[in-house]
Amino acid sequence: MTQTVAVVGGTGTLGAPVVRELLARGAGVRVLSRNRTNVPDGAEHRRVDLSTGEGLPATLAGADTVIDAANSTKAAEDVLVAGTRRLLEAEAAAGVGHHVAISIIGIDQVPMKYYRAKLAQEEAIESGSIPFSILRASQFPQLLDQAFAVAARFGVRPTGAAKVQPIDPTVVAARLADAALTGPAGRLPDIAGPKAQTLSELSRAWADARGKHRLPLRVPSWGRMGKALAVGALCDPAAATPGEDFEEWLRHE
Repeated sequence: MTQTVAVVGGTGTLGAPVVRELLARGAGVRVLSRNRTNVPDGAEHRRVDLSTGEGLPATLAGADTVIDAANSTKAAEDVLVAGTRRLLEAEAAAGVGHHVAISIIGIDQVPMKYYRAKLAQEEAIESGSIPFSILRASQFPQLLDQAFAVAARFGVRPTGAAKVQPIDPTVVAARLADAALTGPAGRLPDIAGPKAQTLSELSRAWADARGKHRLPLRVPSWGRMGKALAVGALCDPAAATPGEDFEEWLRHE
């Protein structure tokens, strides 16, 4: 029997490859987002807004599983925390049997406002009534690409000891699709990129690939956050997964 999976944020950096992966596996896919840009053939689109609850729970009727790939750094509390609670309530009303969520490795070790919101999101899911699966992943290369591009516009290249283990979103998407089609499993094993690298190594690779060499500007590892990043709190070598590293990803982007 074909499963129907609703993907919240299904047009984003992670959501779009999740949708493609599910379609390739023959699942029925419903993309839930504020706009229908980037919705592939074979998937239906429904408008929702987690920050207000618009579109919920009517858009979830008939869905077996929900994958929440929505994200917001500017409105993290509204979208990730309050929005997750709204989504879970709508799922309960619609009879959804499985909630799948993406989270981030190390959010309980790095004192950052956005990470506190991600922790609160996890807690909302774990204390809710819907059976769930939560996958923690390391950072996406798109985040680094954007950050280095912004720094380059100011004439600098960030360097430092902070460590990141970039992972291609398509690899994470495949793992989320596995989870969605398998069933609730609670906290899943973490997933991370093939290797951890320092900010200096990553920014140098970006400058070489983009041809935008700028003045190196060291970002000191001060305070609790800086020290946590320097010791690799956002990395998990045991969770290293085959796939493209940052340099390889840059070559075709």
